[in-house]
Amino acid sequence: MGVLGVRVRVADPEHDVLVVLSEADGELSLPIVIGPHEGVAIATAQAGVSSPRPGPHDLLLTSLRAAGVGLTSVSITELREGTFIAELVLSNGERVDARASDAIALALRAAVDVYCAEDVLAEAAIVIAHDDDDPDPDDDGALHIEISGGAAQDEDAVAEFREFLDQIDPSDFDDPERP
Repeated sequence: MGVLGVRVRVADPEHDVLVVLSEADGELSLPIVIGPHEGVAIATAQAGVSSPRPGPHDLLLTSLRAAGVGLTSVSITELREGTFIAELVLSNGERVDARASDAIALALRAAVDVYCAEDVLAEAAIVIAHDDDDPDPDDDGALHIEISGGAAQDEDAVAEFREFLDQIDPSDFDDPERP
């Protein structure tokens, strides 16, 4: 899966931070609510911004390399009570439990693939489809959202997320550093 980007959903009294993953060869997208610090970690890695001193994710990757182990991929393996569970897949065959946001931040820094279990996609993925009659969806920003699967999802959460998605534009996922 690819990382479309990090977005903030502005809703009083809280502002949710989301990372949105998308299938490499498909139409499904996976929105994951994350914390603001994790959002910064993902967005800076995606933008290729580095700090003068190593942050926690950089430190972990450097420590793994120093121990002779590399990160080969990350996998989102489960959705448990609304929480996405991930694993770091190491070059020695070991798998390490991780928060999805940390796993994604590490994957971006290490330039490795992010995978997602089919049952997680079936339960939580959405389809972001452009209007076929509109050759350039950026002109009016219209997106048509269909929820895929997710029979177990809370209807209020789905409605709230649809409202958020109805307000975003594909250009919201552009790299802010790119002209």
